Amino acid sequence: MTTTDTARGPVIAGLGITETGKVYGRSAADFAADAVRRAAEDAGLALSDLDGLLTSSGVSTGVGLSLQSQLGLRDLRLLSEMQAYGSTAGGMVQYAAMAVRAGMAEAVACVFADAPLKEKTSTGAAYTGAGLGTHGWAGLTAAAGMMSATPRYAVAARRHMDTFGTTSEQLAHIAVAQRAWAGMNPRAQFRDPITVEDHQASRLIAEPLHLLDCCLVSNGGVAVIVTTAERAAHLRRPPVHVLGWAQAHPGYPMHRGSDFGLVSGAAQAGPEALKMAGVGIDDVDVAELYDCYTFTVLLTLEDYGFCAKGEGGAFAASGALAPGGSLPVNTGGGQLSSYYMWGMTPLSEAVIQARGEAGERQVPRHDVVLVSGNGGCFDHHSTLVLSPHPHA
Repeated sequence: MTTTDTARGPVIAGLGITETGKVYGRSAADFAADAVRRAAEDAGLALSDLDGLLTSSGVSTGVGLSLQSQLGLRDLRLLSEMQAYGSTAGGMVQYAAMAVRAGMAEAVACVFADAPLKEKTSTGAAYTGAGLGTHGWAGLTAAAGMMSATPRYAVAARRHMDTFGTTSEQLAHIAVAQRAWAGMNPRAQFRDPITVEDHQASRLIAEPLHLLDCCLVSNGGVAVIVTTAERAAHLRRPPVHVLGWAQAHPGYPMHRGSDFGLVSGAAQAGPEALKMAGVGIDDVDVAELYDCYTFTVLLTLEDYGFCAKGEGGAFAASGALAPGGSLPVNTGGGQLSSYYMWGMTPLSEAVIQARGEAGERQVPRHDVVLVSGNGGCFDHHSTLVLSPHPHA
């Protein structure tokens, strides 16, 4: 790698997290603007230093190209609204990394925000029917009960169980481990410890998934600033180097011959991102994995190669993912217990860990941090490899 390549190597230099959770009276656009301002302040940059902006929103609307005007940004060299659901955060960082490395931009803000929660409205109502059509052929799946993401993930989990013998109790260990991490995270919405018995006693949402298999719903926003290593050397925060990245979009046909529920896009994107970073799966010190459901974590662990295919349940039950385990996973509590900001949840915790700023939950080794994003129901995947150190 040349001196020029090293100087223009992409890094995350700023992180901004708004209040998250049951925070009412603010729009997604308000949260997004707040997050970008916080990220710029964290990096030691003025808003006028930004020349790129990538935006994404969840089920609520309002985080689009107009955010440029809301922030008063002028003469941007890069501006786009992106959407690949939970894989978008990783995708935004990838495009920003390519832009700064190519000289297309110098400092790019990537932001996600959402505000689905409303006062005096149930949490479950926030996503009920979101984005689902009920006309034509779509009405057939709706009539069968496929009215939200949870039944789709339940079908995927059941297929894995029927194929490999995975159990609900094994999924429970993922929820329990992440709640243990959340107990050390002041930002986490849920911090009280839970047990496998608590998981099993929680009500079924869509068999085999219990309530404690399912992620939170949160209002809020998260932003990161991507710039060059050369620029970051003069900024306020320690840089987090983006060493590798990749995407995968399997395009599963919904028929019995596909790998739906058995293999995710992590199987393709993981090895490609690690190869770009010049490391192997055994070099990963901490993994921040997209966890809309416990089963998402299990399948991603298998597909990255942390354990063999079909052995994700046993791996989780071994205690490997919990504090003190062999593979720290979702060290802030993830979307199951901390806050649900789509792919920005694992990304934000990865930045905090790579900086060594996680306090009580800080893992001692954090030289290589793997981050995943998952969109749709295993339809889209993004992988990032981050490090406090540049390429060797």
